[in-house]
Amino acid sequence: MNRLADSQSPYLLQHATNPVDWWPWGPAAFDEARKRGVPVLLSVGYSACHWCQVMAHESFEDVATAAYLNVHFVCVKVDREERPDVDAVYMEAVQAATGQGGWPMTVFLTPDGDPFYFGTYFPPKARHGLPGFLDVAQGVVAAWRDRRGEVGEVAARIVRELQERTSSAYGVAVPPGDGELAAALQKLAGTYDGEHGGFGGAPKFPPSMTLEFLLRHHARTGAEPALQMARDTCEAMARGGIYDQLGGGFARYAVDGTWTVPHFEKMLSDNALLTRVYAHLWRSTGSDFARRVALETADFMVAELATGEGGFASALDADSDDGSGRHVEGAFYVWTPDQLAAELGASDAEFAAGYFGVTEEGTFEEGSSVLQLPQGNGVVDADRVASVRERLLAARARRPRPGRDDKVVAAWNGLAIAALAETGAYFDRPDLVQAAVDAADLLVRVHLDGRGRLSRTSRDGVAGRNDGVLEDYGDVAEGFIALASVTGEGVWLDFAGLLLDSVLHHFAGPDGTLFDTADDAESLIRRPQDPTDNASPSGWTAAAGALLSYAAHTGSEPHRTAAEGALGVVGSLAPQVPRFIGWGLAVAEAALDGPREVAVVGGTGDPLTAELHRTALLGAAPGTVVAVGEQDSTEFPLLFQRPTRGGRAAAYVCRNFVCDAPTSDPRTLRSQLRAEQWTGPRPS
Repeated sequence: MNRLADSQSPYLLQHATNPVDWWPWGPAAFDEARKRGVPVLLSVGYSACHWCQVMAHESFEDVATAAYLNVHFVCVKVDREERPDVDAVYMEAVQAATGQGGWPMTVFLTPDGDPFYFGTYFPPKARHGLPGFLDVAQGVVAAWRDRRGEVGEVAARIVRELQERTSSAYGVAVPPGDGELAAALQKLAGTYDGEHGGFGGAPKFPPSMTLEFLLRHHARTGAEPALQMARDTCEAMARGGIYDQLGGGFARYAVDGTWTVPHFEKMLSDNALLTRVYAHLWRSTGSDFARRVALETADFMVAELATGEGGFASALDADSDDGSGRHVEGAFYVWTPDQLAAELGASDAEFAAGYFGVTEEGTFEEGSSVLQLPQGNGVVDADRVASVRERLLAARARRPRPGRDDKVVAAWNGLAIAALAETGAYFDRPDLVQAAVDAADLLVRVHLDGRGRLSRTSRDGVAGRNDGVLEDYGDVAEGFIALASVTGEGVWLDFAGLLLDSVLHHFAGPDGTLFDTADDAESLIRRPQDPTDNASPSGWTAAAGALLSYAAHTGSEPHRTAAEGALGVVGSLAPQVPRFIGWGLAVAEAALDGPREVAVVGGTGDPLTAELHRTALLGAAPGTVVAVGEQDSTEFPLLFQRPTRGGRAAAYVCRNFVCDAPTSDPRTLRSQLRAEQWTGPRPS
C-alpha cells in the first residue's frame, strides 16, 4: 500500500495498491521533490473515468513503468472531484498549451508546482499519433537533467501567463438585457442540430444549463423557437442510447452526434440537472414523455446513488465485468439478439429488438447494441413493453454491476436536492421530497460548520479534508432555497443565507467578480476563476442564481447587487459562446423578469392553501420563488404583513416586495404568473 491508503476518495483508493509510489496532493510531496531534486508527475482523474482506468491498468499497474517513475519523479495523484481547484488551474494550462483537455490529465511540474509539460491519456507504447507514456517520461527526465534552465524558463512563462488572465477580460459588469439574451438565442439556433437535437457535433453532451435557459426564455418572452429546441433535444436524448431505457438515468455523454452510443458512466450532477430540466419541460408543456423521464431519472438517483447517510454518491463507473473476467466499458448495459432471446423467448425477443433498436450488426462493439427508443415505433402494446422491460431489468441485475464512487460531493447533492424537491412537488411524490430533505440534513450535519463554511466531500458520514469551492456554496444554497419553497420550512432559507454570506465575504472580488476558491484557501499557481459552465453550472453563475433567489425571498439589497454584478460576465459572453454560459443565461432571464415572488398565506392542512401553493410552484416565470405559511408566520420575510382574504387562503405575486392584488383563485394566480399578465411595477 502506498501513501494513498489513508485517502477518503474511492478514486485514490483504487491506486493505493499500485506499484507507483503515489503521494496525495500536499506540501509534503513538493518538499520531497525539492529534497530529491526531481520533477513532480501530477496525474488527475476521477473514479468513473474510463480512460483513467485504462491508463492505470496499462501504465500505473506495470511494475517496470512504476519503477522508472518512482526513481525519477515524485508522483502525485489527485481526484478532480475532491480538488476541482487543482484540476482547474492545471487544466487551464493543458488547454492553453495543447488546445484540448480531458482526463486523465497528466502534467509534469517543477518542485514549486509550476507546469512545464502537458498531456492527457498516454498509451504505454506509441500509437495513433500519441507518444508512449514511458517515452514521454524519459523525455521529461532528459530535459530536466540536461536543460533545466530552459525548463524553468518555460514553467515561469506559463505561470506568468496564467496569472495575467483576469476576469477583466470578460468585459463590463452590467447584467444582460433583452438584446443580449435574444442574441444568445440566435447564436444557439445557428449551432443547433435540427435533425438530432442538441448543439454541435460529436461528442455530444447533454446541454442541461442551456436547456434551462431556453425554457426560461420561452416562459418570459413566448419565443416558440426556444421551446422547440428544448423540447426536441429532450426527446432525442431520452430516446437515444445515452438514456438508460431500462433503469432510467443518463450517461455522461454520447460519443456520436445522434445520442446513440454513450460514454457509459452515470454522474449524479448530470442526472440531477436533467431531472430538473425534464420536470420543467413538463411544467411548460404538460408532456407525458417529459414527466416519465423526469420521474424515472429521479427514481434512478434514489435507487442507485443514495447513500446510507442520506446523501447521494458521485457516480457509477462506465466499465464492469462482462461475465468472463474482462473489465469492459458498457458491459452492464448492452444487449445482443441472442441475449434477448435467452431472457425473453423468441417472440418477445423479436418484439424487444424492434422496440429497442437491437440489431444483428449491433450499434456498439462486438455485435452488441445500446438500447434506444427509435422514432416510429407507432402504437405498441404498453403491457407487453412493461413486461419486457421488467424481465430485462431483472436479468441485468444479475450481471456484475459497475463500481460506485460513494463519496458525497456537496455541490452535486445541492443540485439533487433542488431536482428531487421540485419533481416530488410537481408529481405528488412525497418520497422524493423526503429524499431531498435527507440529503439537505446530511449536508448541514456533516458538511457545514458553525462559521457557515462547507467541506467539499464526505464519505460514510465523515467530512473530507478539502474545503468547499464556490460551486459548493452556490449549488447547495440553490438546493436549500428550492427545498424551502417546496416544504414551507424557512430554516432552509436561513441555511442558504449562511452560505451566501460566506460567498460575499470570502469569494467575491472587485466589480462583481467571483473566485472559485475562498480568500483563505490554499494558494495555487493562480487563484481559479472561471464563469463558464462545464458539466454543471460554474460556481460563478451558480452563486449568482442563489444570490438572486435569496434577495427575492428576503429583499436583501446586498445580495441583489452581488447577483447583478456577477451577471455582468454573462452579458459579455452570451452573444459569443452561449453554450458555455447557459446557467448564467438562465439566471439572467430570472433577473430580467424580476424574479417573481409568491407569498401563499393560509392554514396548514387547508386544501385551498395547498392548491395555491402547488399552483405557485408550477408557475413557469423564470426563477420564481415561493413562500408558504400561516398568516403572521415568521418563517419567511415574504409572508410579513400578508393577511389572508377574509380568513381564506390568499396568494400574493410580487416583484421587489411590491405586490399585485392578492387572490384566492388558483386560476387567477396561474394567470398572474404568466409573463404577459404582469400588471405591477417592473424592477428598476
